[in-house]
Amino acid sequence: MPELPEVETVCRGLAPRMEGRVLAKVEQRRPNLRIPFPERMVERLTGRRVVTVRRRAKYILIRLDDGQVLIVHLGMSGRMTVGRDLGPPLPHDHVLLTTDDGSEIRFNDARRFGLMALTAEDELDRHPLLASLGPEPLGNGFDAGTLSDALRSKITPIKAALLDQTVVAGLGNIYVCEALFRSGISPRRIAATVAGRRAERLVPAIREVLTRAIEAGGSTLRDYVQSSGELGYFQHQFAVYDREGQACPGCTCDVERTGGVQRIVQANRSTFYCPRRQR
Repeated sequence: MPELPEVETVCRGLAPRMEGRVLAKVEQRRPNLRIPFPERMVERLTGRRVVTVRRRAKYILIRLDDGQVLIVHLGMSGRMTVGRDLGPPLPHDHVLLTTDDGSEIRFNDARRFGLMALTAEDELDRHPLLASLGPEPLGNGFDAGTLSDALRSKITPIKAALLDQTVVAGLGNIYVCEALFRSGISPRRIAATVAGRRAERLVPAIREVLTRAIEAGGSTLRDYVQSSGELGYFQHQFAVYDREGQACPGCTCDVERTGGVQRIVQANRSTFYCPRRQR
């Protein structure tokens, strides 16, 4: 599933092509994705001018000039591509937008786990998809104190707590593994014990991992691409994710003896970590 850096990268790719442009043509090619498309979506979008394209957690928020906001979630394998003269729609191009300058934006989702919703801007924070989200990890509202307060009562492993979108918004499996490695915290550690001193290490690690991933354009795991169609490159910087049995950066131990980076399963998801450096 595209995580926060991938969604941020898509938003940055869409904004120059969409902001200030009118949606001259809208084509909806099926009735639903994970949920039904909004009622009269084609009619409600056609002729509207795009004001901004921003991200909240893993959601793309497209604000329109009439006070509506189009909420987009990419699901497991969804992508939005932008270009001109893109040719005939592909089988899984479910929504096609054409702006008044001829740019085409296509929402492609082979698994159909993504979604689109429409809401009024003044009701955005209360929308069921967004109402319970925690602070943005790259925002001013996320610091060691905020994270500590959210973790003190949690007896789940810290890995599971960080994937809880009410604790912090937008973090996914890949970048939680990487942040825990950078902060030297075991994914098995009970979340409540991370509050305080360990949270002071974890917050900057989360920020650094996400910032570097955005700069690299995300990662190319599975079929992720940016809105331009280009691949991201952060997977070349992974310290532990998907590196089972390999040495972690700066490792001086005997990998043949220790086994290197280990993989465990937590809540049906793979966790990669170094048990010698993460406590």
